Amino acid sequence: MLKDITLGQFLPGKSLLHRLDPRGKLLLLVIYITALFWAKSLWQYLLVGAWLAAAVISCRVKVKVLFRGMKPLLFLILFTAILNILTTKSGETLWQWSFIQITDQGLIFAAKMVSRIFMLVSATFLLTYTTSPIALTDALERAMSPLRYIKVPVHELSMMMTIALRFIPTLIEETDKIMSAQKARGGDFESGNIIRRMKALLPLLIPLILSAFRRANELATAMECRCYHGGEGRTRLRVLRWRGLDAVVIFGCLAALAAVIVMPYLVS
Repeated sequence: MLKDITLGQFLPGKSLLHRLDPRGKLLLLVIYITALFWAKSLWQYLLVGAWLAAAVISCRVKVKVLFRGMKPLLFLILFTAILNILTTKSGETLWQWSFIQITDQGLIFAAKMVSRIFMLVSATFLLTYTTSPIALTDALERAMSPLRYIKVPVHELSMMMTIALRFIPTLIEETDKIMSAQKARGGDFESGNIIRRMKALLPLLIPLILSAFRRANELATAMECRCYHGGEGRTRLRVLRWRGLDAVVIFGCLAALAAVIVMPYLVS
């Protein structure tokens, strides 16, 4: 299960999304999320789903990689679906027992919420798959640059967010190694009920926390040895520049957002 968590991983490539400016990709993610939360009807969801499918095809990421990244979220997705089914009382009743009532509107609403979670997480995965941590740091810093006028440490905040995102796969790998070592010494993490399994995971916390602090100390020492002192006066190896391709893709996505917004008026 731990190896299925792919958030924060960067997959090098030369696809269309890989070649886009990271600032443009952040803007595209905002536009896509706006369209996703604006969608209400089936046709709107189909258009947003086609938008996501085009992005997956363009970046050449295998679909099984996306589904593998969804495995750790299965409990959240199932819980959301069941909660929406049981709490929606409007519509035609399909099945009822005692206080439990399942309606057609509840099933439709649950399907919409599950689809929304899947498409939202998939779009976030595509951003990290196609953007290196350094490029993502530069994009976040540029996006938050207006906050400098109110004395917000923009560079430090963007650096912290990117380092945290970058170390997710590292900590997952470290947790897997600790679990394998404890299994070799007789540790059991798979048998028993959920409470027993949670208690069995407690011995993982101390070595994992110590490892995280050790890596943080090593990273801080390495940054100090390279005379890192924040973003003031620093230059960049790769200067971000807008290109015609970025403008074309952004205008295309804005057109798709406009189509999602006006679709209810056209269909009706």
